[in-house]
Amino acid sequence: MENVDQQVQETIQTVVEVITAYGLDVIGAIAILIIGWWFAGRAKAAAVKAFKKTDHIDDTLTAFLGNGVRYLVIIITLLAVLDRFGVETTSFIAILGATSLAIGLALQGTLSNVAAGVMLLFFRPFNVGDFIEGGGQVGVVKSIGLFVTHMNTPDNVEIMLPNSSLWGSAIKNYSFNSTRRVDFVFGIGYGDDIDKAMSIIATVAAEDDRAHKDPEPVIVVGDLGASSVDIITRVWCNSGDYWALRWHMLKTVKERFDADGISIPFPQTDVHLYKQDT
Repeated sequence: MENVDQQVQETIQTVVEVITAYGLDVIGAIAILIIGWWFAGRAKAAAVKAFKKTDHIDDTLTAFLGNGVRYLVIIITLLAVLDRFGVETTSFIAILGATSLAIGLALQGTLSNVAAGVMLLFFRPFNVGDFIEGGGQVGVVKSIGLFVTHMNTPDNVEIMLPNSSLWGSAIKNYSFNSTRRVDFVFGIGYGDDIDKAMSIIATVAAEDDRAHKDPEPVIVVGDLGASSVDIITRVWCNSGDYWALRWHMLKTVKERFDADGISIPFPQTDVHLYKQDT
């Protein structure tokens, strides 16, 4: 019993010595963690509020930068806690760097998406709400994340496109410019009146308020095809009116051609049958 009591006393004494030696450090470390965590949230909120005051940074980039500020404060807090316990932070940073390199080599594909996401967020080839074509897909951008970009196709199908696919391909931003040019090719028969056909096209364009008068529409004979005289027509409009103007002009020009006796030829094949005597 005496041996047991002696061991208990030694254990209690050891615990007391540990608490006495490191108690203040533990309490200080906990306090640093609590304060650092609270300050990280406040720093993120302040950064987001500051970024929203400028028109040069959209909501997607604001959220990304706000999270970056928060994580930076948390990292500094963790280093301060380690320093509180006497851990050499320089050695820890070196170990962390080596570990990050190993992880980076193992996750090259994932990290390439992160790198591409950062490039997309900073260089801004498109913004949320733009209609783009890139990475083999076409749609409206819904959000830009660190790993993937969310898009909605014209038929309302959501696509999650890896950022590396977008950044590594040509990107067409149909919403970037406020105006667009609508191109048409109207084919008429060789026996039809070219000037009359061109006048009809010009009238249809002039009657549509969506077609810009400056620059004025271009209507020229573009080619003498195998079965038609091709009239090239180029009309400028606001980007949002592109499809509505295109569909309206195609329908109206066809109706006017029919009413004025102007034909729109199409390729035909003549088949000749010969009877062979047997």
